[in-house]
Amino acid sequence: MGKKDDYEAELEALQIELVETQHWWIEQGKKLVIVFEGRDSAGKDGAIKRITEYASPRQTRVVALPKPTERETTQWYFQRYAPHLPAAGEWVLFNRSWYNRAGVEPVMGFCTPEQHAQFLEDAPRFEKMLTGSGVHLIKLWLDISKTEQAKRIAERMTDPLKRFKVSPLDAEAQKRWDAYSAARDRMLTESHSKAGPWTIVATDDKKAARLNIIRHILTELKRPGSKVKRPDRDIVFVADDHQGRLNP
Repeated sequence: MGKKDDYEAELEALQIELVETQHWWIEQGKKLVIVFEGRDSAGKDGAIKRITEYASPRQTRVVALPKPTERETTQWYFQRYAPHLPAAGEWVLFNRSWYNRAGVEPVMGFCTPEQHAQFLEDAPRFEKMLTGSGVHLIKLWLDISKTEQAKRIAERMTDPLKRFKVSPLDAEAQKRWDAYSAARDRMLTESHSKAGPWTIVATDDKKAARLNIIRHILTELKRPGSKVKRPDRDIVFVADDHQGRLNP
């Protein structure tokens, strides 16, 4: 059995467990939010696709909001995200989330330093309200090296099937690497809390990352009888333990 076959077999086993787990969560009326954050090309889309591939179409939603409208920029910051939160039995996966204000917005100058600081103060409060209302919150930061990011961005530019992955901000990802690193470190430090802890996943190996993300989610959801083991802590680790382990 080759390496590709091993990956496909393990992925299928984990996806079966995801289906069983979601069925149990629907029966229990539980609510789930998974936040996917990370640098450009870190693998958010691919991971989400594997998680949702066999999920209940009525009980699962992927939210990837566009640039805010002029009206939305005048609202309470979390207002545009609140309507997408789950009801009983639903899973909602945010492909980028309210944490835009902790990463791309301050780095690209789309918000003021005061708005950035206010967000970092408010986010733990907002998430405490969510979890206090019965929402189970999983926050993932997908980490990638500068070299691997450059390789993936270059591939996007030449692959016609990845046209919709190309963004005007792609070029800035490498130019502003250090600024994004600083914003990420501040975000992890100030918004890591008991109600909303950050989990970091190394993603230079796409396939291994997808498997580890699904393993982590399944161990967090704790379906009775599930035998899925937690991923290796050298690959998936919490924000408290991030110093010296993230790509600088």
